[in-house]
Amino acid sequence: MTTSRIATVAIAPQFLERSSPRAFVPEPLTTTQVEQVVEAARWAPSASNLQPWHFAYALRGDAHWAAFSTIPNEFNRRWCLNAGALIVVLSDTSAGMHAFDSGCAWGFMALQAHAMGLASHAMAGIEAEAARQVLRLPAHMQVQALVAVGRRGDAATLPEDLASRETPTPRKPLHEILSAGPVGHLSKTTA
Repeated sequence: MTTSRIATVAIAPQFLERSSPRAFVPEPLTTTQVEQVVEAARWAPSASNLQPWHFAYALRGDAHWAAFSTIPNEFNRRWCLNAGALIVVLSDTSAGMHAFDSGCAWGFMALQAHAMGLASHAMAGIEAEAARQVLRLPAHMQVQALVAVGRRGDAATLPEDLASRETPTPRKPLHEILSAGPVGHLSKTTA
């Protein structure tokens, strides 16, 4: 995939080439492919090497797919159920930096999927109670995100409002996210 993204300073191309599409080819991934993307996540750094992450997955069409299909919210169901796998990123809340560390692990997953020619898209738009029930989560485990992984599909297969957004997004300029010294000048980020 070509991209119009341009870095302010030189970085490895993988960071500019990776994006989070919503269009997927509706075919299952293999268990080996899921293991490969999670193996990369396994090597993410973590505070005190606690590795507070856990990943639960379903492959498109397997025995767990129907239950996992209830986890995304209505908006995300419109596109993510075409993915080859759904992977839930969990963290152990008893580890101090659990959310930060699990987010780092997700980043490693995303880069591994990209290196394998796959696309991935993490989403926070989930039905939290459905996730807890489907996964039978113990109280100390928290859902951080749901990730759709698969082969990138054609944007024309998406609903019109989503197809128009199916392009790599820009990022804030480096000078807006990097400060030498105090950061008291920062304003609240709005979504």
